[in-house]
Amino acid sequence: MIRYVATLLFAFSAVALGDGISRINGSIHVQEGQTTGDVSTVNGSVTIGRGAQVREVDTVNGSVRLEERASAEAAETVNGAVVVGEQAQVRRSVSTVNGAVTLRPGSRVDGSLDNVNGSFTLSGAQVGGGIETVNGDVFIGAGSRVDGGIHVDKHEGWFRVKPSRNPRVTVESGAVVGGPLNFEREVDLYLGSGATVGPIEGVPPQRHALP
Repeated sequence: MIRYVATLLFAFSAVALGDGISRINGSIHVQEGQTTGDVSTVNGSVTIGRGAQVREVDTVNGSVRLEERASAEAAETVNGAVVVGEQAQVRRSVSTVNGAVTLRPGSRVDGSLDNVNGSFTLSGAQVGGGIETVNGDVFIGAGSRVDGGIHVDKHEGWFRVKPSRNPRVTVESGAVVGGPLNFEREVDLYLGSGATVGPIEGVPPQRHALP
């Protein structure tokens, strides 16, 4: 689900990445409308300005933000949030280990959204490859669509700490989840009366109706 930290550190071992932007320490801001290659840092945030186009975006300790109408091949961090702004697009996946993922109205991620700890919030957005988490809350707002379903994994392994409460999965009226809701652990599931979801598999959730 998540590429190992060691893989990321190896990728950052070089200071320069051809026609991209790379550094070890410090944040990176790709200017509005700019086109460049891979963008990477180890300790720092990455911001892709409005309408800018880049290839892969990576950091270890820091957030990733795509502003309005920006585009990237993929976006990944280990410790930090990811925000995909209005009308922005990620053509492959968005992933973080410890951090929230937020998709603004009109944004699109053609691949998957993945994390271990942190929430997912979709507001009028589209995801083509499903959502996978261990401890994260998932909020699918009205007008959003998630193809590929939602998978909540069981907590195990060296980086997975058992949480104090169940993850909360919310699908509002007017939202669509095209694929199974697969739960390998207990969750609290909140469904709007007009929500469209696929089959529910695995551990039966605690179901709640939204007002």
